[in-house]
Amino acid sequence: MEFRVLGEVAVATRDGRQVPLGPAKRRSVLAVLLLHADAPVCLDQLAEALWDDSPPRHARTVLQGHVSRLRALLGAHGAPSAGVELATRGTSYVLRAPHELLDAHRFDELLRRARQPRDPDGCAALLRDALALWRGPALTGTAPTPLLEAAARALEERRLTAALELASAHTRLGQHGPAVAVLQAEAAAHPLREHVVAALMRALARADRPQDARDLFVRTRELRLRRREPGPGATLTDAYAALPRTGAPTPAPAVPAPASDPRAARDATVPVPDALPRRTTGFAGRGAESAALDRLTAGLPGPLVTVTGGAGIGKTALTVHWAHLRRGDFPDGRLFVDLHGYSSLAPRDAPSVLQGFLLALGVPPERMPDGAEALVAHYRALTADRRLLVVLDNARDAAQVRPLLPGGERCVTLVTSRDRLADLVASDAARPLALGPLPHDQSLALLGAVLGEEAVEAEAEPAARLVRWCEGLPLALRVVAARAATRPHGGLARLATELGEEPRRLALLDLAGTGTGVAAALGPSVRHLPEPARRLFSLLGLLTGPALDAGTAAALAGCPPHRAAALLDRLADAHLLRPTGPQGYAVPDLVRLFARTLAPADDRAGLVRLLDHWLHTLLAATDAAEPGSERCCALPSATHGSASVREFGGRADALAWYAAERDALRGAVAAAVGARLHGHAWRLVLLQWPLVLRRPLDGWAPLLEQALLAAEADGDPGGQSRTLALLGWVLVEEGRPERALPHLERAPALAARAGDGAAEAVARINLALALSGQGHRARAGEQLDRALVQARRSGPDETVTLAHLHLARHLLAVGSYAEAAEQAAHGLALAVPPIQAPRRVVLRTLHGEALARMGRTRDAVRQLSGAAREAAAHAYPEGERAARASLAALVP
Repeated sequence: MEFRVLGEVAVATRDGRQVPLGPAKRRSVLAVLLLHADAPVCLDQLAEALWDDSPPRHARTVLQGHVSRLRALLGAHGAPSAGVELATRGTSYVLRAPHELLDAHRFDELLRRARQPRDPDGCAALLRDALALWRGPALTGTAPTPLLEAAARALEERRLTAALELASAHTRLGQHGPAVAVLQAEAAAHPLREHVVAALMRALARADRPQDARDLFVRTRELRLRRREPGPGATLTDAYAALPRTGAPTPAPAVPAPASDPRAARDATVPVPDALPRRTTGFAGRGAESAALDRLTAGLPGPLVTVTGGAGIGKTALTVHWAHLRRGDFPDGRLFVDLHGYSSLAPRDAPSVLQGFLLALGVPPERMPDGAEALVAHYRALTADRRLLVVLDNARDAAQVRPLLPGGERCVTLVTSRDRLADLVASDAARPLALGPLPHDQSLALLGAVLGEEAVEAEAEPAARLVRWCEGLPLALRVVAARAATRPHGGLARLATELGEEPRRLALLDLAGTGTGVAAALGPSVRHLPEPARRLFSLLGLLTGPALDAGTAAALAGCPPHRAAALLDRLADAHLLRPTGPQGYAVPDLVRLFARTLAPADDRAGLVRLLDHWLHTLLAATDAAEPGSERCCALPSATHGSASVREFGGRADALAWYAAERDALRGAVAAAVGARLHGHAWRLVLLQWPLVLRRPLDGWAPLLEQALLAAEADGDPGGQSRTLALLGWVLVEEGRPERALPHLERAPALAARAGDGAAEAVARINLALALSGQGHRARAGEQLDRALVQARRSGPDETVTLAHLHLARHLLAVGSYAEAAEQAAHGLALAVPPIQAPRRVVLRTLHGEALARMGRTRDAVRQLSGAAREAAAHAYPEGERAARASLAALVP
């Protein structure tokens, strides 16, 4: 285990994986505890670190929650075995950990050893090891409070001191080039620190570059003037005065070396490199993103912009397109390199790229610097005064990019990558631009740019379907356009039909034998993932819909939710998932189809875990949508528990979830049937009953018929009865009672066989509805009487209330008004919370209508008015309309 504060505050496990710490305030708590390791930290100190002098009213509770969560995270990732303990001491906390686990302690220890009497070479090695521990600005990711900012500045001072000592060690060794490289980086980070700039001036002079030292003095003086700082002080002016003014040129060394002045490497005519690829043919759209690049590259010295997105999203196309549009803004040249970060080729290393850049900038081969540090220093010196565009395409990570960043404030650098490059944003102030899918109109425009607008307009409907199947991915759209352009017959309509067949889609979006296509592009993104993330990605092929959260991922992978959340973040960093909220992600269909090609041939265990998670989530949704209702089925005996089930905020939230996941649930049912998991299949359908009741005309019959076949295959009479009853009720609501009757006639006996009295009562109520629809009122009344008896004998109050409601409605229809009023009154007496308000509203309306028919107008008005008010209070517009309509018939 390793604790990190020299960069982003982080905890890494023994195998290098980062523990998902959560929000900035929790990182801040950990940072303070680490900065005071082995010492108690009181709540006041923690509150000051998080909120300065304005803590919230419940600050103590919030802090206790963060500490509790940190303790759980550390415990889950092996803290006890590493000798780490987060303990409570009264109103204080203390983090005990071996000192060697904290990067700041190791940094100080290396610094201490470097300062002991030793040879300069050993000193330099220790200092390099110490500085290598830094991964960006100290305490990155914590709250921006004065206490933490002061701590970060103190750590930065220690880092700067170590860097200056490293430069001094290089000087003692006669390594003036590496000394210059170290000091140039520090002077760029601290341009107003006189002792740093003075040290760089002296190092430049020792490296036979006195003119560069003088230029640096002039630039520093001008910068201080622009920022309204005092003029150069004694430290700077003394360093400037010590520079050599005249004299013979420095003799040339015996072996080729860089020129004393980098500009001497230029010919009389300064080269203006132009390495941009040709414009992308048929480029379309991305107007907003081009404007964003204009904004992001303006207003700051030496702007650095990261253009990130998934495979095939058009990062390179946009960047090159923008570069050609703005080529006049860069009179000193345009550099471009493909870094092969996500490619079948080996990633490009910094020395080879820098050699190519320096050749393009006019450095002859015989004067090429030796060694990576010298190459970086020479490249940055040459670019210091140029107005240059540098495009670093297809970068693997920030480490590959950093040595290639130019040195000039007038240079603009664009980096494209499939990774988010968050550490480049944190440590180098890169400004991010994330690309998403093309909108529908821009996707059509891209098709039109390749195929011709007339061809696309002539087949507008198939073109729209093609765009939908391509999900706004420019690469997929270009492959589709290539197929359409090279096919002699069929046109867009045939291609759209073929793409609509999910099993064929990926194959159609790859151009065989060319290495061009969606699968070929996604492959490197997945290959570069760590093994646990790769395994989770392959399991995404089991998903039947686009939505994904940590709970579902945990079920798929069979791991704890916090581990699944970290893996999802890693997939999102690689742009294989799209974040949709704080804890949610969307899996594009093309990504899911590609994952399916990587999945094991028969991962039944993963599918079972996923379906079990669906069942637990459906039960939670049912409890939220219909609180207090009887569960319509028990889970299969071997069902896995779910480590994390979505929490619903109430009825509206649950119903919205049901509606959003309906297609995914339909796919889950098909997957269960295909795997002969029949017990899962019928339950996945039946547990959607709250949405079925509210939207009965939404075409549920085919799915319920599929569930019935699954329940029959499962041999479960209770499941068959419940499914038959719901299917019959839906058919009645659809106006097809004749089709409902055969199903409903079977349901009561199956429920009785299963010993499910409540299911038998519901089945008889639904059978009565079908019989009434066929005009068999006497038989309907008999079924309702039997349903009420059965419900009273074995059903919950909810089922008894339902039987009273339907019996009251039936009696009202046949003219038995007094009996109808009695049944409605009995139902209302039972219809107390948590029984739902809509049922009470219907009972009050029936009661009022029955009282009105009996001539008790005043009592009827009271009941109907109350029903209307209650319906309005509980957002039940249908019930309110019915109550007011009955009321209007009584009150002119």
